[in-house]
Amino acid sequence: MREFLLGLRLLLGAGRGNRIRFFLMAAGGSIGVCCLALVLTIPSILDAHDGRAAAREPRTTSAQPAGSTLILQRSDPYGSKAFTRVFVAKGEKGTDKTPPGLSELPGPGEVFVSPRVHDLLRDQPAIKGLLPGHEKGRISAAGLAHPDELFAYVGTTRDRIAGEGRELKGFGYSYAPFPAVEPSTLTILRFALGTLVLLPLGIFLSVCARLSAASRTRRLASLRLLGLSAKGTQRVNAAETVVAALLGAFLGLGEYWLLNQVMTRTGLPSLRWYPDDGALSVTTIVVCLVGCPALAWFVGRASARSAAENPLAVRRTAAPKRPAKWGGLLLVTGLGIVAGYCVTGAMGRPASSIGPNALLIPAGVLLTGVGLVLTLPLISYSLARRLARTTQSLTLNLAMRRNEVEPGSTMRVVTGLVLLVFAASLAQGVLIQLEQVTRPSGPVQDYSLSLSAITAQQQDELAGVPGVRAGALTMDSWIDLQSPDATIPDQATALVATCAQLAQMVRRSEGCTDGKVMRLVDPNSSVGSDLTPGTSFPFRFERSKEKELNITLPSERIVYSAYSPSAVGSAILLVPPSALPADARPETARLILTSSSEPEQVRKVLDGIAAVAPIAEIELVGVNIQGLEQIAVIETLLALGMIMGLVIGVAAFVVSVTDRAVERRAQVTAITLIGARARTMRAVQCVQVVLPLSIGLVLALVTGKLAESSYLITGGSEVYWDLAGTPLLALAAAGVVAVAVAGTLPLVGRRINPELIRRD
Repeated sequence: MREFLLGLRLLLGAGRGNRIRFFLMAAGGSIGVCCLALVLTIPSILDAHDGRAAAREPRTTSAQPAGSTLILQRSDPYGSKAFTRVFVAKGEKGTDKTPPGLSELPGPGEVFVSPRVHDLLRDQPAIKGLLPGHEKGRISAAGLAHPDELFAYVGTTRDRIAGEGRELKGFGYSYAPFPAVEPSTLTILRFALGTLVLLPLGIFLSVCARLSAASRTRRLASLRLLGLSAKGTQRVNAAETVVAALLGAFLGLGEYWLLNQVMTRTGLPSLRWYPDDGALSVTTIVVCLVGCPALAWFVGRASARSAAENPLAVRRTAAPKRPAKWGGLLLVTGLGIVAGYCVTGAMGRPASSIGPNALLIPAGVLLTGVGLVLTLPLISYSLARRLARTTQSLTLNLAMRRNEVEPGSTMRVVTGLVLLVFAASLAQGVLIQLEQVTRPSGPVQDYSLSLSAITAQQQDELAGVPGVRAGALTMDSWIDLQSPDATIPDQATALVATCAQLAQMVRRSEGCTDGKVMRLVDPNSSVGSDLTPGTSFPFRFERSKEKELNITLPSERIVYSAYSPSAVGSAILLVPPSALPADARPETARLILTSSSEPEQVRKVLDGIAAVAPIAEIELVGVNIQGLEQIAVIETLLALGMIMGLVIGVAAFVVSVTDRAVERRAQVTAITLIGARARTMRAVQCVQVVLPLSIGLVLALVTGKLAESSYLITGGSEVYWDLAGTPLLALAAAGVVAVAVAGTLPLVGRRINPELIRRD
């Protein structure tokens, strides 16, 4: 306790500069704690989403006894979101069972809607067709997964849903039917966020705990020479860092509370939550208030070891010891693991991510990242010592001598930026894998809408929705079920499109001629293989003078290869639009639209369809709308992690540069008084940072690419070597160097203050 109180007295009585440094440590630590709290709270936000969705899930049976309450649930895409409607037919039994968010079940003609649906009813009156009845109330937060959810309870009569309805037994399950993020994907997400945020965060908090390391070490050496014990000297330094970390932890938790209030009102793309979902849990508070000061305690004790063990060497500025080599051991170990997995991919026998590999993969990546940071001082020291002995340049000699004396000082400036590039490379790999796993296997996405649900004008407008490559119709031939013949006649599906439209909707096609009815043949499918040329198929139309058109199966063929899945794979006839009667609308037909399968493009097209035909039911061929929502949430969280990593990296650089500018004032002033020009000193400061930073960035690019490739190989990705992302990372590294150069310029001022030397 005596050493702790002494550390506080030194903190308060060591002058304005020391107090500024203390608050700088606290401010930097608060940013780190805020990011840490956000990362730790993301799983609870997702769990809260899933918990409310599970609590409202109806428990039903297939029986429909008289007097029971029936329920029918529909989930359709509205734009790029799922619109869930629960139809309820109240009976004499089960009326006391109400879902969360409602005080009673809706009666016939009554509708309870979410706030987002309430706004849609005001802005898009046409959506009322999906909700027959009048709005009686709104669903409270307890019955919604998130504030922007499209959800409604629709009261109806028993006869309307008797065919598909099920008896209501209650509400609530132990699991959500459609989790916000699948458990397997959540594991990948946690690993990505840990690498993107937690690894740079640990380095950043360590940097904040070691501000003004040189001046603090000399002060501690003086205390040691005055009779303070070695352990007491370490405790004095640790006390100051712990108090700064504790203050930063409280400030960071307060910053997160404000951030949570703001973000719950503005939201993130595809991710919204209620304030209580993001509330700080006891675990998060304990980790922040205990973990961060504990890290500061160990860093503070370690940084004071040299002053405690050899105070005379510190006061007399003895020749520095060579940095420890054990950091290089971590780097070599991590590189050995990730390089081993890269070798398995190069040999054509990629390792899987199951069994022991599930632990070795993240361990290899983390060891590589930590080893990269700990090896940089050793590399900088060795390079600086060699260059200082051989160079004839005054600028380079001064820069290298300073890096040789204090290799850790420069490393604190560049470490955050080096980790930023390393994490960015790994983030590219995560995005590549998620993109390949979640998007459809084909390059196109088909959308199917019932032609009877849209008007002719809407049909024309839908074909012009931005992102739509082609639009066509599929129509089914008519069958007379009342025919006295014992056999059921053959039925055919015709694709009404031009050759150009067909080419946009399939992988390849050969032999197509515009203006002619032709047979469609897919060698990989047996559809229509039993039909013989000359078979006639009748197609019926609405609101046309010609009520029926007979089309004969021709012998001329179009050989094509359809995507899997495809909306045109069941068609056996290609009918040109000119062959149909004017303004003809088939009785049983669907409008088929085709676009790129990129998730962003799919959401854009869905939004465009909803703007033209908000009530129409859209079938995404081969895609579940809940899957699209999960992709959007994952991308949002990864983007959030990269933004936090960027904030931490930039904050570490700003804090370190500011601290270095203050700490180096005496040395810069002394050399300037000797006769060095300001231009020379600026060049010296620039070289001191840029040279080790360049080495670190090259290592970050190489090790980051190896870590990314090992992650892609073990994850079963089709892409092993992400060469396309290399230029982007190289450009980012060049930008980092430019930022570092700009940060070193303020170290040399225009005026000289000799008082700084006298104080030293």
